Amino acid sequence: MKKITKALGLGLLMLGLHWMSGQTPQNYIYTSSGDLKNIEKMITREDIGGVQIVYNWRALETSKDVYDFSGIEKDLEYLTSLHKKLFIQLQDRFFEPQARYIPDYVLNDKEYTGGLVPQYDNPGENKPVGSGWVTQQWNPAVRERFQKLIGALAQKFDGKIQGINLPETSIDIEMKADKTGFSCDRYFQAELENLKFARNAFHQSNVLQYVNFFPCEWDNDHQYMSRLFDFAYKNNIGLGGPDIVPNKKGQMKNSYPFFNQYKGKLSLVAMAVQEPTLTYKNPKTKKPFTKEEFVEYAENYLGVKIIFWSVESPWLRDS
Repeated sequence: MKKITKALGLGLLMLGLHWMSGQTPQNYIYTSSGDLKNIEKMITREDIGGVQIVYNWRALETSKDVYDFSGIEKDLEYLTSLHKKLFIQLQDRFFEPQARYIPDYVLNDKEYTGGLVPQYDNPGENKPVGSGWVTQQWNPAVRERFQKLIGALAQKFDGKIQGINLPETSIDIEMKADKTGFSCDRYFQAELENLKFARNAFHQSNVLQYVNFFPCEWDNDHQYMSRLFDFAYKNNIGLGGPDIVPNKKGQMKNSYPFFNQYKGKLSLVAMAVQEPTLTYKNPKTKKPFTKEEFVEYAENYLGVKIIFWSVESPWLRDS
């Protein structure tokens, strides 16, 4: 009888795992802090599981070692009252020329060599090239301060939020003109060190790294992509990205094949349909990708479990 009961329990477990593996991705909303009450009708939909909110470094550390997490606390309290979950995106890179959202002391003190460097940005299909800034994570002094912020967030919110995600790995800076000590290897190691630190700091909440491209790399020719996925697999780290664009050529030479290779193996795969993502068109239909097309590709090829949808997504706005 014990053997039968054990076999039945194992069978139910396998059935549950099979059901989980074939489950349609959960829908979350992607937005900024302070916008929640304006989109309450979206948040309270039955098919929305939670919200991913972007918080920039400057907003969370108002001066050296002075942290202000009141915005997160307010958002968490509000979402909890609606029985929705919170995913934090900690932002250290920005996509507008005036956006320099890191603390003043990092911008001004000599040891941080300016804190930021300019970068180019692709704001979407057939859109003019944009510009913004990226934090010098390859500078150990800058990285130490960023990690201290991660540690403070973990101390306050571990187990209370569903997860924290570090922003996309892609940057595009003027390497030849750089005077900050940048190298592609240093950048990769810095991103890995921040991820290690976050995983060690957060014991209960998910840790998620957005990965799409690495500077200097194409088709894994520096093994940055393969090393990151292997590290994530071995250390209970989730991976994702800011854009689900079915079969996009650039992505297919970078992160997408690894998501497919590691499908079902990572602790979490969560990806976004942000505003630039919505500009891409299906080459077959010549029309913007539909919700169904995004979901089908995310689920079947990328193995996505959560999709963070922009509030501009037509299926959300139209409803």
